Amino acid sequence: MKRLFFLLLLLLLLRDVAPALAQGRYLTKTGLVSFFSASPIEDIEARNQQVAAMLDFSNGQLAFSVPIKGFVFKRTLMQEHFNENYMESDKYPKATFAGHFVGFDAGQLATAGAHPAQVEGDLTLHGVTHRIRVPATVELRGGQLLAQATFPVASADYNIEIPLLVRNNIAKIISVHVELNCPPAAGAVGVAPAASH
Repeated sequence: MKRLFFLLLLLLLLRDVAPALAQGRYLTKTGLVSFFSASPIEDIEARNQQVAAMLDFSNGQLAFSVPIKGFVFKRTLMQEHFNENYMESDKYPKATFAGHFVGFDAGQLATAGAHPAQVEGDLTLHGVTHRIRVPATVELRGGQLLAQATFPVASADYNIEIPLLVRNNIAKIISVHVELNCPPAAGAVGVAPAASH
């Protein structure tokens, strides 16, 4: 009988504590953004594990900042062309996103598994800002917040010029994948000001 009482008490406490955890702020400086572009000659793929991000479930906001020179390619020459010719990373050193969860109830994080979400906000890339809305998944696992999203980006929308010589060999739409593994941000107040335009 004591064991049953203890178990019920523990379940009640967890029910009250889990949503409180979900209402918190989560932060990482080692998030992943990767992109992939299929091409008739050679697929283009790069990864960046220097992504700073904060997700704040007290107000539903999130923000992240991506250093453009942090993208790593299989071939050094491809990385050089990406930074110098396409992204002009000395002039535009970061991509940023600042937005919010649309209609997401953070209390869902108290239940196990990945939960679908919609994220809406301003993506700034190559000095151009567009409002986007993308599907995502979020999950609270072992105290860490896991978030993922995959969405298309059209280079023309961000004034990224593709040289005429290779224009037919490079996809006009690039698939971008974001993967965040965020521990709780101890003592954090508000959302990190990642979107400085």
